[in-house]
Amino acid sequence: MMDIDGGAGAEFVESTRNFLQWFQSLPGATFHQNIRIEDLRERGAGRGIIATADIEPDTVLFTIPRQAILCAETSDLATKLPALFAQDASAAASDDNDGDDSKSQDGWTLLILMLIHEALQGSASRWKPYLDILPRRFDTPMFWPALDLAELQASDVVAKIGKADADAMIRTRILPTIHANSAAFFPAGTAPLSDEDLWELAHRMGSTIMAYAFDLESDDAPSEKESTPEDDWVEDHAPPTILGMVPLADLLNADATFNAHINHSPAALTAVALRAVPAGTEILNYYGPLPNSELLRRYGYVTPAHARHDVVELPWALIQSHLRAPLRALSDTQWAAATASVEDADDTFVLERATDDPDATGQIATLATFAGLPEELTDAVKTFLKGVLKAAPRAAAFLEDKTARKAVILEGVHGALGEREGQYATTLEEDDALLGNGARGRKEMAVWVRRGEKNLLREAREWVAGQLDEARRAGLSRGREYEEGDGQAAKRRRR
Repeated sequence: MMDIDGGAGAEFVESTRNFLQWFQSLPGATFHQNIRIEDLRERGAGRGIIATADIEPDTVLFTIPRQAILCAETSDLATKLPALFAQDASAAASDDNDGDDSKSQDGWTLLILMLIHEALQGSASRWKPYLDILPRRFDTPMFWPALDLAELQASDVVAKIGKADADAMIRTRILPTIHANSAAFFPAGTAPLSDEDLWELAHRMGSTIMAYAFDLESDDAPSEKESTPEDDWVEDHAPPTILGMVPLADLLNADATFNAHINHSPAALTAVALRAVPAGTEILNYYGPLPNSELLRRYGYVTPAHARHDVVELPWALIQSHLRAPLRALSDTQWAAATASVEDADDTFVLERATDDPDATGQIATLATFAGLPEELTDAVKTFLKGVLKAAPRAAAFLEDKTARKAVILEGVHGALGEREGQYATTLEEDDALLGNGARGRKEMAVWVRRGEKNLLREAREWVAGQLDEARRAGLSRGREYEEGDGQAAKRRRR
């Protein structure tokens, strides 16, 4: 987990020590003697948990009692403002949340309010030792200046950062709630924070939830942090779940291959070793099969192992524009009629590799490979080609042949993939050179994201090119069969 402001060395160590003492004092909490919380800031990973001696598979690494989790069931704010928390229950039952413009609360905004409330209580908060080790600043793209964001080039993640939506949520749902219930948030005798300070605090807590919160919906709910909301830390429709902050569990860093898992039970959450962990090895959790672009957006870091899960979005408009060449027999009028029939011109299609899930030990033995186009993409092109046939039955008569249709689809997609790669300001080879020459910090992370997407585009284009060659050979063979058949028929007629 990227943490760029953990305090000076002595302060960092002291806050870690205080947190661990607090955690171990909790009824029902356990912390295995062969693990240690360690300072990993030199490699941009904040705190992490390291094995200090060899650990056997199925070893319980630590136990977190449910009462230690900061959530709606344990927060003092829920006791102070029960009507506020009833909004979330009502919205979950009716699914009538109107999204960012609504002033009602959901599990996401309520957890932001809970964290703000606890932070404002200072030393009176029973979670203070835990709050003290949470980052005060984040290095996710939401906080990058324009110059750093530009390094992401044509990556789709740029449009998913959601800063404007986050601002709107704070303006309409967080600040008004605090102002209307200031006595519940601010301890007696303390001056309320300014809107500017509250704004900054709300952004920090939103990012904290994005990076650290767990979904506590049920005892067998997924423990990985991929269960937090999909589209930034602003939800149009929050899931009917209990989001919570889980002390210690959220200190585990994660990767695509991992060696620990968080198990849920009614009384506690337990971290268990999935396989033997040698001394000196970091204990790693799993956030899910996330591309590096999502790792960067949510958590502020990337890893080479997650490159296997990289994705690229291919817009329909780009595919359609490259279908014009194989359909050049159509007049401009016929083409306009065909394109006018497209109902979902704003659609995009996600390209990804075929990859196995991790096994029971948290490892993946097979390589990830690009194995085919999304079914939604090919279905959309087939539907479009039906419209082409309707608009130009004579000029597009060749589309009646299945092999010809396949070749048209592949030719259009092949061209779209090439143009999509060309939208990036640097080439794949130039990105490799940048990484080889020691790019660091935000630039290095941005290069990993854009390089992974270009690499996937190359793989997809190579796969499509191979399929296109096969389709063209099949078409030529089909053509020879037709010619031979016509010749035999002509001989029979002459006889």
